Amino acid sequence: MTRPAPQDIRSVVVVMPAHNEDRHIGPALAALKTAANALQREHPGITASITVVLDSCTDRSADITAMHASGDPRFGAVSVNLRSTGASRDSGIRAALDRMPADGTANTWLATTDADSIVPEHWLVRQVELANAGADAILGSVEPDPNDVDPTVLGRWLELHPFREDHPHIYGANFGVRASAYVAAGGFPTLRAHEDRILVDRLRRHGFAVTATDTTRVVTSGRMQARAPEGFAAYLRTLGAGLPAAG
Repeated sequence: MTRPAPQDIRSVVVVMPAHNEDRHIGPALAALKTAANALQREHPGITASITVVLDSCTDRSADITAMHASGDPRFGAVSVNLRSTGASRDSGIRAALDRMPADGTANTWLATTDADSIVPEHWLVRQVELANAGADAILGSVEPDPNDVDPTVLGRWLELHPFREDHPHIYGANFGVRASAYVAAGGFPTLRAHEDRILVDRLRRHGFAVTATDTTRVVTSGRMQARAPEGFAAYLRTLGAGLPAAG
């Protein structure tokens, strides 16, 4: 059966989970605002919204989010007590989907990042370009912040993760998916880690077009104090453990 041509994107929904991220969330939100402004300039007919999912936060993350959202109706926040990145991402997405008609999912794009990550200015513009060219999901690349990670760990990470198109990596900090594909694949599972990998596996099994690209590269925290048991920070710590101590 011939796959129908994708509908052009008419709305973009960004979801960003946060758990006690007051050190990083301010710059993350500022970068998202810059990306949303760029999208508005390039595609004035596309609406954009940004939802921060505050998961079990006991620090100033909510206050910082409220400050950035003040006066900008594109920003919103929801508070949950899930202690799960996957569940937080899904709850933010489901809340957005509940506000749109069922026939709106085919031309709505969902983008996810993390509260310790900085997206580039063209992040949303490029995702929309790839979506309109036929992508149902986009796997972006990430780079640990060189100012926030041991140089030897960064060097090892770069050896194992060369920046290129069609890379094999999956990061919730730089991910996009058409809303209709997200719904068909069952969404993010409610797990503390690897929820992004499981969703991508489901999308591929359903026959959706998954594009991996380095053209939307996101800079993410290089911390090695893990929030998720098998998340990005834990992986960096594993890389560090395998390196000789600096002399």
